[in-house]
This record gives sequence, C-alpha cells and structure tokens, in this order.
Amino acid sequence: MNYSLHAAVQDNGKNVVVLLHGFGSCCDIWDDVVEKLDGGYKTIAYDLPGHGRSLDYPKAGPAKVAAKAVLADLAARGIERAHFVGHSMGGAVATLAAIEDPQRVASLTLLAPGGYGTEINVPLLRRYAAATSADEIRLCLQEMSSPDSTVPESSVQHLVEMRARPGQTEKLVEVAAAITAGERQGAIPRDTIATLDMPVMVVWGTDDNVVPYSQAEGLPSGFLIHHVLEVGHMLPEETPEVVAEAVRRMSRRRPHPQPRAAA
Repeated sequence: MNYSLHAAVQDNGKNVVVLLHGFGSCCDIWDDVVEKLDGGYKTIAYDLPGHGRSLDYPKAGPAKVAAKAVLADLAARGIERAHFVGHSMGGAVATLAAIEDPQRVASLTLLAPGGYGTEINVPLLRRYAAATSADEIRLCLQEMSSPDSTVPESSVQHLVEMRARPGQTEKLVEVAAAITAGERQGAIPRDTIATLDMPVMVVWGTDDNVVPYSQAEGLPSGFLIHHVLEVGHMLPEETPEVVAEAVRRMSRRRPHPQPRAAA
C-alpha cells in the first residue's frame, strides 16, 4: 500500500509556508491564519501522521516520524526550501525537521512548541485525546485557551468530523499515553536546539495551560521570543492575526551569517 501524508495546499505565491498542527488536531485549524496571510504564499497544511486523513501513516506517533514524513513529502513535491510553522507538537516536529535537514528549512515559527521542556498538562492532554463529542472537544479547547478567548465553532466541528473516522480516537489515546509517559513530555536537548542557524521565532501565550511559557527561557540569543499577553495555548485559533504577522516577518528574515574559520 502507498502511504502518503494529506495536505491542504493553497498556491498564491512563491514563498512556501509549511503549517504543522498540534496533537489531536488537523490541517483545518490553519484556515484563519491562511486567510489573514492575504496571498503571496504557497501554504501546505499537513495532517500529521496518525491524524485526520493521515491516520494510517506507518509508525505514527513520535514527532521524529512526523518530521521525516514531512521532509519526504516536500522532497517528493520538489520543494527545496520552505518556512516552517509549528504549533505545540507541530513545533517539535518543525524543530526536528530543521535539525534533520536544515537546508530545507528557511525559517522556524514555533507556537508554544512541544519538546522545549518536560512540563505538560498531562490530564488535560489525555482528556483531549479521548474527547469525541462537540461538548467534550469544546470544553477541552476552552481549557487550553485563555479565559478571554472564544473557541471557534468551526474548530470544534473540524475536530468532531476528524474524530468520527474509525480508529482515530483510539490512535490519539495511544499517542497521548506515549508522549506523556512518566507524566512528562520528552524534551529536545538545548544544545541540539542551539545548532539551528536559520531564523527562529518562538511565540507563546502567557495564559498557556498546556505547556508553560517559561519554557521559552534560556533559548539561544539569536531566537526571537514573543510573549502574547492574555492568550492561551491555542494560538492559531485564538490569535490568527498575530500568527500570520509572525509568518510574514519570518519569511522576510535572512539566515544568520556563519562565523568565518580562523586563518
């Protein structure tokens, strides 16, 4: 059987932007961000392995599997360079892709990324994995968002439809258990993160109830850190205009100059 990743593609420009959703979500959560980019970009929003229309991708679950799958799909599409945007688990996937194939990653925009610390709201994540009804999903999204935010009903309906697929909820419960083993999440070593030399921006809501924004502390000095006041974990849904502006800003940045070797 030929397994492939599902991707929603909009081709409105030469700058390629790869959009990677968080755990338990799907490519549709980027709709408002893509709309606010107002053209000039080719966007590729993936259903990550084990999610949505990529549910049956082999060995789905680990972020490393997802990173390799995305890189392989981009290579198959003939895309040599792209700006990566990752939310939550998608931030970990984007980071690992940049570590694996830095020449393909023009920039990183990381929204409350997973893997930047071990602390994570395990009970909420596991409850979110098992949620299937609109009421259950809506309640989880509300807890993941700032108290001042309104959960878009379109997001709820996208997730209801996604989780109605046979085997989807079981897969999410399985993956949630694996990524929160030991009541914590796995972390990407900071010395490995420090090797990234493409432009990187980390965006984090100060009301994040899933992974604390303090995990943005101690990152390399060249990283741009943007704390968004009174916004929770669900940045693409809560503040798509901020995310779109971050994408525009990062697509204009240039790589850090490499230090010259001593003569």
